[in-house]
Amino acid sequence: MSAGTNKPHEIVERALELSRADGCVVIADEESTANLRWAGNALTTNGVTRGRTLTVVATVDGQEGTASGVVSRSAVTVDELEPLVRAAEAAARGAGPAEDAQPLVAGGPAAPDFTDAPAETSSAVFADFAPALGEAFARARAGGRELYGFANHEMTSTYVGTSTGLRLRHDQPNGTLELNAKSPDRTRSAWAGRATRDFKDVDPAALDAELAVRLGWAERRVELPAGRYETLLPPTAVADLLIYQYWSGSGRDAVEGRTVFSEPGGGTRVGQRIGELPLTLRSDPHEPGLESAPFVVAHSSGGDQSVFDNGLPVAATDWIRAGELHRLTTTRHSAGLTGLPVAPAIGNLVLDGGGDRSLEEMVAGTDHRGPCLLLTCLWYIREVDPATLLLTGLTRDGVYLVEHGEVVGEVNNFRFNESPVDLLGRAVEAGRTEKTLPREWGDWFTRAAMPALRVPDFNMSSVSQGV
Repeated sequence: MSAGTNKPHEIVERALELSRADGCVVIADEESTANLRWAGNALTTNGVTRGRTLTVVATVDGQEGTASGVVSRSAVTVDELEPLVRAAEAAARGAGPAEDAQPLVAGGPAAPDFTDAPAETSSAVFADFAPALGEAFARARAGGRELYGFANHEMTSTYVGTSTGLRLRHDQPNGTLELNAKSPDRTRSAWAGRATRDFKDVDPAALDAELAVRLGWAERRVELPAGRYETLLPPTAVADLLIYQYWSGSGRDAVEGRTVFSEPGGGTRVGQRIGELPLTLRSDPHEPGLESAPFVVAHSSGGDQSVFDNGLPVAATDWIRAGELHRLTTTRHSAGLTGLPVAPAIGNLVLDGGGDRSLEEMVAGTDHRGPCLLLTCLWYIREVDPATLLLTGLTRDGVYLVEHGEVVGEVNNFRFNESPVDLLGRAVEAGRTEKTLPREWGDWFTRAAMPALRVPDFNMSSVSQGV
């Protein structure tokens, strides 16, 4: 291999050749991004970036167990490999036995595209979207609206090689669009977001039309006090709440009595009913439109991921099945400790509730028994109590009042206090599942599909002056 080679698969192979550790895992992430930003109905910036991150995991066997050392660096070339590999080995030798130590995953046939060049994005991903956005600017300007927002597309090619012979590759596209419409005096604001793999399924005109309707709703303002209200949570808000629940679904933490999924007196709530609706919360690396890595990619150990599990296959998993808690996340190590099945985290999340009504149809189906709130999205979500998974946060960019099946105005924002687990138990209706962009967690988790949920008594704990 020439000293000047810089192809990711060759970087991986060379790092493995240089390793003197008892075991070695090398992860090369080749990333490219393209983005557009706009304000006041005009594009402001655009750009394309590329980068590489190389992670080396060295494992060293000792009398007391196996230790691991992990070092990651960006923009690594073949000439910088040996210092990186030696640093990982030194970190392993300086560490005590790793609690999560397991044999590295056994190798198999190399991925057929392992030696191919990385996939890349470019400004071409916006070839159809950008002109349509320009037309949306013109319509918004004519309608007295100002559009702000951004579109971002990333492509990450991940190469995983191990001293046990694994040679795996995964290409992950990830696109997000956030669009905010404001009235010229900035007193009214509405937001919409979309997640996409390629921007071919995003329609700026439809989004602008949706935002125009919401700005119209906001022309009438109604002040409401804090309290418990019947509330329609749109898919984006449901996603933000359930992603946090998913992140809190550690099997080990539950067994140790530290989470909402712990059974008082010991054990977990696996097998117990969460709610009356036939809700299924699931992940599947092959979910159409939400595809994610079909194997574990762990750049560090902690929580419920382990560097020793790199390359471990993942399969479709039901976390909640037909209303019952079915699985909690585990590594091979934590599964052994807890007696739970091995269930690694997967890079998408889907909630199926058995409903087929759109959010608009759920609004129309709202009766007159009392005020019903329609939310746009949530933000600034923080955990209050891990034992109940009580979360607090704020509503944002539009809370609307529904009466007799129609939206009749905008109300003030609120701070909420709710547990997503309790919400699933109290929900009385689930709408149609659709792909959605979580507003709060969109920088970390975008591949989600959720229904809208109707909750009869959502806790708006105080009035907020947020926008």
